[in-house]
Order: sequence, then structure tokens, then C-alpha cells
Amino acid sequence: MRTSLTDLLGIEVPIVLAPMGGAVGPELTAAVSNAGGVGVIPLSWSTPDELSARIGEIKSLTDKPFGVNLIREWDQRERLAAALDAGAPIVSLFWGESTDLVGEVKAGGAQAWVSVSSADEGARAAAAGADVVVAQGWEAGGHVRGTVSTLALVPRVVDAVDGVPVVAAGAIADGRGVAAALVLGAAGAWVGTRFLAAAEATIHDDYRRRILQAAETDTYYGTLFDRGWADAPHRALRNSTVEAWEAAGSPPSGSRPGEEDTPASRPDGTPVGRYASATPSAGMTGDTEPLSNWAGQGVGLVTRVQPAAEIVRELNDEAERVLAECA
Repeated sequence: MRTSLTDLLGIEVPIVLAPMGGAVGPELTAAVSNAGGVGVIPLSWSTPDELSARIGEIKSLTDKPFGVNLIREWDQRERLAAALDAGAPIVSLFWGESTDLVGEVKAGGAQAWVSVSSADEGARAAAAGADVVVAQGWEAGGHVRGTVSTLALVPRVVDAVDGVPVVAAGAIADGRGVAAALVLGAAGAWVGTRFLAAAEATIHDDYRRRILQAAETDTYYGTLFDRGWADAPHRALRNSTVEAWEAAGSPPSGSRPGEEDTPASRPDGTPVGRYASATPSAGMTGDTEPLSNWAGQGVGLVTRVQPAAEIVRELNDEAERVLAECA
């Protein structure tokens, strides 16, 4: 499929891997790019040296375009400088007001992608010189800044950005969703939850199993998993933590059930608290069910583990078929 996004990047498929912390590493990033899409790796918490090493590893695995994602809840200028020095071709900026860094990204020789949750934010990003605007709808998994559905948000952002390519995000998990995004005027689809079932995703096997068994009604939206990132709305699978908190009357932080619990540990032995903003990643020990099992409302469409390249091909082929049938 050819869109303004594929033309901009010289890629084959308008599919972008969402930068899911704890789930996306160099292997998955490169696999999506090698399959014709765009892999984006989350590096918001890496040291500059770690960030440079990760970019170097991706470059050793692909010569295709890829991106790094930086979350603006924290000061990212040191990481941004490291990413540009390492030759990252795309820098994706998420959360908060990101337009102040667009000029620095472009001056460093990279494309600036800015995630937005409203048409006004999209217009500001375009005016600041963003190369691509990502419109994230409320249905998305992980951290979600806005409250407007993908269906309502995408055409509004498309109309507001004066020709800048828009990538639609939020519950897009099959080719029908990709086709719908393109019909709404988007130039590409930002896909997260579907890639949690990629063989290359670095998540815990139990988390992946829960993803494969979940229905579209099985997600929770709120600010419950707030340790490490307070007051940030997010979407995750409903689990024992959510249910116990709701049964207790949804008390505020400091009065929630099991706040001192550490049901799991990282590979280095660091305990992970029940309310931590922490992806159940590969190598964790203990019980990952009570943790923040991020997932979007498209999770019911995710039913089997596949190589990332196969997912990209299926998304593209199904979208082409659907668009041809509707022509």
C-alpha cells in the first residue's frame, strides 16, 4: 500500500510498531522495519550509553528506517542528544507538550514524530514542523493521554495538520483496523497490542497468555498502576489488583489493598510492587498477574503468537483486501 507515510520514508507498508516499554527491544524493532514497516523502540529510561548501544544494535540488524521514542513526562534532552549522535533516523515524542523539541530533532538530522490526543495538539505539532503526527485514541493500551476515541479523533487531526502525514493509534489490531484508519485519512497505523503476541516481544509468557485469552471487554482504564508514573491514565487488562481495589470502594493511593505487596521480581532480584507501572517482562519471577498487564481494546483480535514479519504481512494484506472490496 502506498500512502504519504510510505512515500516519506521509502517503506513498503504503512504499519508502525508502537514503542511499548518492556516489550520492544532491538530485535522486534528491526523485525518490523525489515518487514517493510517502521519499528519504534522505547528508550525513555535508558542511560545515554545504553541508548546509543541499543541504536547501534538495531542498525546492525536492519538498514531500514526505525525510530526511538522519548516520553516528555521527564527531561529527555540528554537522551535526545545521544539518540541524534547515534544516528536515529526518527525520534517519536510522546506525552505533554513536545513541540519544543521538534526543532532540535530536525536540526539533528532526524524526523520528528509527535503524538497528540486532540486536533488542537495536532495543529500545534504541525505548526512546529513535525514530520508525522500520531493521533492516539482512547482505546489504546498502555499510557493514554486523551479521552477521544480513535474513530472521532483521527479525521479531526487529519483536518487540522494541513497535509502532514497522520498515523492512527488505538485498538488497531488487524487489517480491517488498518483499512479503517486509512479511510479516515490517516497515512498509517500505529499497532501495539497485536505485537505483544510477536515471537520477538520481550514479555513474560504468562502476560502473553493472558493477552491471547482476553476479550475486548477485559481492559481497565484509569490511573491505578501509578508507582513510577503518577496520575498518568492508562489501559491494561483487568486483573486481581483492579478487582480488589474496586471491591474496596476504589480508595485513593495510600489506602489501597495490598500496597506493600511485591508479587514479582525483575531478573536482577529487584521487587516489583502491585501498583507499579511496570510491564511483566521476560525473566521476571513470581506472579505477574497482579501487575500492569498493558493492553488496548483491540486485544480480543489477538489470538496467536507469530513472527513480527508475519504480523506485518497479515495486517497489510488484509487491509489491501478490505479496501479493494470496498472500492
